[in-house]
Amino acid sequence: MPLSGLNNLFWAAGVLGHIALLIVLFVRRRAVRFPFFTALIFSNVLRSLILYLVRLYGSDRAYLVAYLLCEGVDILLQVSVVYEVAFNTLRPLGRWARDVRHSMFLLVGVSLLVASALTWMAAPDRPIWEFQLVIKAGFFSSTLMSELFLGMAVLSVTSGLPWRTHVARIAHGLGVYSLLDVAIETAKTALGAVQHQELQDALTYGRKAVYLVVLVYWIVTLWRDAPQPRELSEQVREQLRSIQARLAYDLFTLRNGRKP
Repeated sequence: MPLSGLNNLFWAAGVLGHIALLIVLFVRRRAVRFPFFTALIFSNVLRSLILYLVRLYGSDRAYLVAYLLCEGVDILLQVSVVYEVAFNTLRPLGRWARDVRHSMFLLVGVSLLVASALTWMAAPDRPIWEFQLVIKAGFFSSTLMSELFLGMAVLSVTSGLPWRTHVARIAHGLGVYSLLDVAIETAKTALGAVQHQELQDALTYGRKAVYLVVLVYWIVTLWRDAPQPRELSEQVREQLRSIQARLAYDLFTLRNGRKP
């Protein structure tokens, strides 16, 4: 089934954008720090090529199977990216804070339940169950990512843990796109877009255009160096050394059964 000229343009721009982002990740040595995000971008290149070839030369059934398999891999990698962002953001002093770790596990569990419930309640206006399954798979992925990134941003703020620059850029891009995807799928259902081909095409192309903007955003921000953290003043360093010494003394006295 051949693609339209505009679809071909978006497909080519997406592949080139992902390849350019991969070059940035490896040349600027971001791939080592963000292996799951790098794997996600690489899988998107393979996904685009596989689905394009299956759409051209395969049957509708083959495309459905290939799409669902790619969607499953995509969801797993996106969840891995969420963990990667949390790993780089919510670990002060190189270790998980106990309350933050428990809150993160709770966030993942609640997000999975809510995304599953919303996806189950969603009723795409499609007569063929295979197309409904495809729409629901994409809706579940976007809903889950939106919940996780919003919840993690709130958790970071409430815990007083600042976002690191490149980590924040990755999270911002995925979070914004996921929220937009949820809004578009909701609009399609609410406005009956599936019954109006022009409206459906406009929403679909709008989503693809926004994702290309996100790709450019990642390419530019991940190429740039992160701003250097501000140096602590000597006074603050002295205060930290005093606190550390006091904590070491208290721990020593407690271990020896004495009151500090």
